[in-house]
Amino acid sequence: MSDAPVPVTSPAYLAESPIWDAASGTLLWVDIMAGDVHRLDPATGQDRVIHVDVPVGAVAARRYGGLVVAAGVGFATLDESASRAGTLDWVWGDGLGDRMNDGKCDPAGRFLGGTLTYTREPGACALYRLELGGQVSTVLDGVTLSNGLGWSPAGDLFYFADTPLKRVDVLDYDLGTGEVAGRRVFVDLHDAEGRPDGLTVDAEGAVWIAMASGGEVRRYTPDGRLDLVIEFPVRLVTSVTFGGGDLGDLYVTTSREHLSEAEIAGQPLAGSVFAVTGTGAHGLPANTFAG
Repeated sequence: MSDAPVPVTSPAYLAESPIWDAASGTLLWVDIMAGDVHRLDPATGQDRVIHVDVPVGAVAARRYGGLVVAAGVGFATLDESASRAGTLDWVWGDGLGDRMNDGKCDPAGRFLGGTLTYTREPGACALYRLELGGQVSTVLDGVTLSNGLGWSPAGDLFYFADTPLKRVDVLDYDLGTGEVAGRRVFVDLHDAEGRPDGLTVDAEGAVWIAMASGGEVRRYTPDGRLDLVIEFPVRLVTSVTFGGGDLGDLYVTTSREHLSEAEIAGQPLAGSVFAVTGTGAHGLPANTFAG
């Protein structure tokens, strides 16, 4: 059991990429199509926004200050100081597709992010890896809609969702090189309502999956067994992470993208970031970009 989800922000259009920044005790998240990077302080309710001029699919903290983002069709760094806020320093911008989508840092400090096309052209996109020195490599090609990145507590397993496949895969992960191998199905979600979007891994190695159009977050044990479902008052649940001082609070992003006026009237909290307490689980510290 868990407590009921509580909205902690005003509704955005397409909220995504929640990441807990332990150094500041704040939650980073993005409103993708608005090009907005948010930093929420749950203690005060203050939600600072930095606007950039392209869609921004994901954000992470840099180990030595500032942020890294998957934006446009590439990677950039972002300075939060007043004089530089909103200015992207591009590292690379040659990804396949129409825009970057989900992204996260691996335990070695690399930043991974993938792309999509607006028409969801099958296999037209890829998942990329930004190395510490700024080089970019392709991790997976033939991707349709890159989503749901996460690593096991030991860092030797990588979870990934190509959303239209309606499954979450697991791959062996080499922390020394960032290379992947042995892709196989972790959990098949064809019989579940909705489709897999963002995900996170907790300290026990269980995988929490946000189900877009399903209105819920699902927790699967490391062996792929479903053992918890949290329902939300909105249908488009986009991603999930743990935060708070003991990493025991669950933060969940949602969307109102493509909803009709009637649907929004019936789901007025769509697009909000929600907090859920009382799950009994604790997350892993968020990885930071070391480049």
